[in-house]
This record gives sequence, structure tokens and C-alpha cells, in this order.
Amino acid sequence: MLPPETASIAFIGTGVMGKSMAGHLLSAGYTLTVYTRTREKAESLLAKGAKWADTPGDAARNAKVVFTMVGYPHDVEEVYMGTDGLFAHAQEGTYFVDMTTSTPLLAKKIYEEAKKRGMHALDAPVSGGDIGAREARLAIMVGGDKHAFEDVRPLLEKMGTNIVYQGEAGAGQHTKMCNQIAIASNMIGVAEAMVYAKKAGLDPENVLKSISTGAAGSWSLSNLAPRMLKGDFAPGFYIKHFIKDMGIALEEAERMGMDAPGLNLAKSLYDELAGKGEENNGTQALYKYWE
Repeated sequence: MLPPETASIAFIGTGVMGKSMAGHLLSAGYTLTVYTRTREKAESLLAKGAKWADTPGDAARNAKVVFTMVGYPHDVEEVYMGTDGLFAHAQEGTYFVDMTTSTPLLAKKIYEEAKKRGMHALDAPVSGGDIGAREARLAIMVGGDKHAFEDVRPLLEKMGTNIVYQGEAGAGQHTKMCNQIAIASNMIGVAEAMVYAKKAGLDPENVLKSISTGAAGSWSLSNLAPRMLKGDFAPGFYIKHFIKDMGIALEEAERMGMDAPGLNLAKSLYDELAGKGEENNGTQALYKYWE
């Protein structure tokens, strides 16, 4: 257990999801220090009592637990391994929890480096988008040592409801790849269904009432199809980050000798959208492919 009165927490990365996740820890009474590349993204947390750090290393200096939620694997590596990074400034015994969707190989590298330094590292990517982060209903998939997972579980429970230990270091990231593979093909189906409904002269919102609770039901159909129909393409999860995730999954699949035709198709469609300037929209902007 890491109760509020003893656990000082650092949170690195307060973007679309990270800001809400860090906010839940702050609301629970934990002492919170934050760092993000654009300070403006942390202003709402600072107004509620969070402390600001000028570098990831400064944030980690006196923290018992450090959460990271950044954009890309190279960002993760810099945050952990850089001169102003976490390993260079954190204390022995610190717990690191990387919630970025990154590569299994990097998760193992961070785990091994932490172990050498008498620290603990978990890879704990999440699913649920901006809604799940805001409502503390994220799915959190965790790799690393089981005892370290149990130690930080009370903190994870402030951010999510479906928290599953998956195994050794890297297992959390591999599980997230399964999640992204399932979403990738599903998103094609969701967008196609909405376009089809419109072209058939139906009321797409009425169609959703029939199909979202049946065998076709999915999180994307219930949460993202309504956004498509409203023309709301603001990011709950950026297209550019989804492309990154699909790229990681394809590399891992190739490494395992696995063909992934559905994933390849989805990535090609999103790559085309990104090429047309849609990379900073949410994944539901796949709907625009048919426009």
C-alpha cells in the first residue's frame, strides 16, 4: 500500500489522457509533481495544487512512484535514459510505471536498467481513450514483477477499473498490441457501417440503436460512431499515435512470423488520412476516408 500521506508521485506527460489520469491521483490526496513539454497542458493540475518540475529528472528526484504517459518510444527512451531523465535522478527503490504504448523490447530494456539500479519498472499501457481517462475507467494491462504490480495497484485503481497483471516485463505492451489489432479492423467496420447507413437513406443514429447492443456491439461503435455522425473528429486518441501503435504491432508480428492482413489494411487507410493532414484528429476521423 502507498497511502497519500507517504507516497510522493511524479507524472510525466499531461496530454489528452495523462492530464485526467494525473488529476485522479491529485484528487485522491497524493502529493503530485508534474512535467510535460508544454507547460500550458499542466496548468489545470497546477491550479489544483500539483507542483511543477522543469525536467523529468527533477520531477522524479523525490518521488516514490513515477508515471510516464508520453507520445512515442523515442520519447519514452529519452525520458528514462536521457541526461535530465528519470534514471539519472531518481532514488533507489523508486517505482516506474510507463503507461505509454511503446515497444515490448524497450519495456524490457527499461526493466533491466531499473533492476540494476535497485528500482522497479512496470509497463502498463492503457485503453479507453479520453473518455476512459476522464471517468477513471481505463483498462490497464501490466508487465513486470508481480510484487511491484501489487505495490502500485492502489494507484492504478485511481485511474482504471479493468487492471490485469499480464506477466513479465513487456507483457503489458504485447497485450496492448492485441488491443490495437482488434481495434484496427473494428474501426474499418464501424466507419463503413455508418457510411453505408447514410448512403442507404437511413437515419444512422437510429441504426446505432439497433446494432450497438447486438452482436456488432463494440466500444468503438458505442463511443466513436456517434462522434463520426456529429462531425466531431477531436482526438480522444490521435491518428498519429494509432499509426505508431499499428507499426509496432506489425513489427512484432513480423518478428513472430505472423501475417496480419487486417492490421495492414487498417494502417494503410490511416496512413492515407495522415497524408491528407488528418494525423492530429481522433481515430474516428477514419469516417472521412469515404468523403
